Amino acid sequence: MKSAQQFWDKAAARYAKSPVKDEASYQKKLAITRDYFQPDWSVFEFGCGTGSTAILHAPYVRDILATDVSAKMLEIAEAKARDAGIDNIRFQQGTLDSLSLTPGSFDAVLGLNILHLVEDPEAAISRVSSLLKPGGVFVSSTVLAADMKLHWRLLIPLMQALGFAPHVSRFGKKGLLAMLARAGFDIDHEWQPDSLSVFIVARKRA
Repeated sequence: MKSAQQFWDKAAARYAKSPVKDEASYQKKLAITRDYFQPDWSVFEFGCGTGSTAILHAPYVRDILATDVSAKMLEIAEAKARDAGIDNIRFQQGTLDSLSLTPGSFDAVLGLNILHLVEDPEAAISRVSSLLKPGGVFVSSTVLAADMKLHWRLLIPLMQALGFAPHVSRFGKKGLLAMLARAGFDIDHEWQPDSLSVFIVARKRA
């Protein structure tokens, strides 16, 4: 299986041209997230891809640090931000475990369509908790790979071996909620747009 950086660098141009699969659900997630934002908030997004969501959220907060493992994704993101006239997003290449970040320095962390792609989701959630201020929020949207039908669960390893799929961590909603609880989060908002994905706003306990 290719490294995550190689996989997403190769996929970047195609990914940037792909339309949002469920526009209504996407808009609902944006609206729910913005209900939490404050104008003086500092936001961190990991797995930002080509920056579309960060760019849409930027007018509602003070600043955003948007990161991704893929340099090609970030090149596209930076160009899109320039074209949109957005100047309060800083894009940086790296992962949750490779970036040097100050603990307790963010009001919100966004991890959208990314938790199922990291190799150790429990460690990732713990890292998110360490970066948030007490009372800060973690907004996540993730695929529940453990709840997929059997044929998909069998097909994914084959696709990975051929270089057509990235790493996928298999957990269900129950497992995800347990990981969040162990990391010191309480659930503020939970919504399932379909049976195989969940959108959660979790608040770090003070």
